[in-house]
Amino acid sequence: MTTFVDSSALFALLDADDVNHAPAARTFPSFATDGEALLTHSYVVLESTALAQHRIGLDAVRALVDDVLPAVDVQWVDEELHQAATAALLAAGQRGVSLVDWASFELMRRRGVIRAFTFDTQFAAHGFRPVP
Repeated sequence: MTTFVDSSALFALLDADDVNHAPAARTFPSFATDGEALLTHSYVVLESTALAQHRIGLDAVRALVDDVLPAVDVQWVDEELHQAATAALLAAGQRGVSLVDWASFELMRRRGVIRAFTFDTQFAAHGFRPVP
């Protein structure tokens, strides 16, 4: 089974002061133990890197790049996926769902992924199963 990895989970994993750090730190290693495939995309990496750099510092970015991302299959957002996510964003007309989220939803649907390692309630609201 494949689980999508969202920036909310990546940030929680990196920031010991984040309210979701403990569940993220418990959940992430279990994916490897269970042989779970992890998937994300380049917009999530960009968003997570920017958040970590701004809020925690470069050591957190280094931990993301060196310790976390090697366990995740990172798909680059191409023009087609970007256009589909942008169209969904504009069609939905919701300020609370970002372009990054719409790209995530689109990639997950295309790949048949239903689980998301996330603390973002938008994933459940759009039909995906959050983990933990």
